[in-house]
Amino acid sequence: MKKIIHTPNAPAPIGPYNQAVLSGNTLYVSGQIPLDPSSGKLIEDDIKKETLQCMKNLKAILEAADMSFEDVVKATIFVKDMNCFAAINEVYGSFFNTETAPARETVEVSNLPKFVNVEISMIAVR
Repeated sequence: MKKIIHTPNAPAPIGPYNQAVLSGNTLYVSGQIPLDPSSGKLIEDDIKKETLQCMKNLKAILEAADMSFEDVVKATIFVKDMNCFAAINEVYGSFFNTETAPARETVEVSNLPKFVNVEISMIAVR
């Protein structure tokens, strides 16, 4: 059974998709960009602040599904410039316990939605 997860505390989808889909005990969270849901504005020009906003959006969606970062088993980070990896990793890592952190890949891409610098998606399991 598929349940759509939606919260006003994360940006509304900008296309034909949902913030997250819960299937059984597994939550598939769509990629989050550094869009502030309260103002509707993009956070730009500081990769740490951009990453922090992505993580806040992800946290809001996880919470809407009664989950937390401890439930995350897989994450994917898309970045426009791999030279930003250390700064992104610093912010991202602050949300996880190193010993129980999820599997992850980081991929450099040529472009992202709204031409942002970073997008992060996750899979969580209860």
